[in-house]
Amino acid sequence: MTHFTPKITKNAYFLAIFTLFFAIIALFSNTGCSKSSACTLTANYPKDVNATQKASMIAFCTTNSINYTVDSSGILYQIINPGSSTKVNLCESLSITYTGKFLNGNQFQTGTFTSALSGLIPGWQIVVPYIGKGGHMKILLPSSLAYGAQGNGTIPGNTPLYFDIVLN
Repeated sequence: MTHFTPKITKNAYFLAIFTLFFAIIALFSNTGCSKSSACTLTANYPKDVNATQKASMIAFCTTNSINYTVDSSGILYQIINPGSSTKVNLCESLSITYTGKFLNGNQFQTGTFTSALSGLIPGWQIVVPYIGKGGHMKILLPSSLAYGAQGNGTIPGNTPLYFDIVLN
């Protein structure tokens, strides 16, 4: 009776060890965000230049006694409470309680959710880092920094939006 044993060459051993080595490095490498390293993500957005929407946003602020600051992106915001001195960044997951309204005052959504800041609409990515945990702000977003021309669900395209948010 003949027994066959597989012959493993030195090249096969080398290849197996080489593959295992790089698999371990890939497993332990830190390519995303983590608490142990600095966040390097930044909000990427177009600067809003829609004068009609800006006029509507300013009128909403005036009507609703919002003492706004204009961000260079075109967002109008008011910080009611800055919250903790440690501000959030795009690499973090956070919990937000919010109310969203159209500029005619009709509410389109309210609730609390937890999400990575990097996964939210550009306007939130830009101004939410201005507050810390426990912070409260009012935000008016031009459509280009909200849901754009395509809209989202009950939100029509090219619609500026108002949000009242608390960072939990």
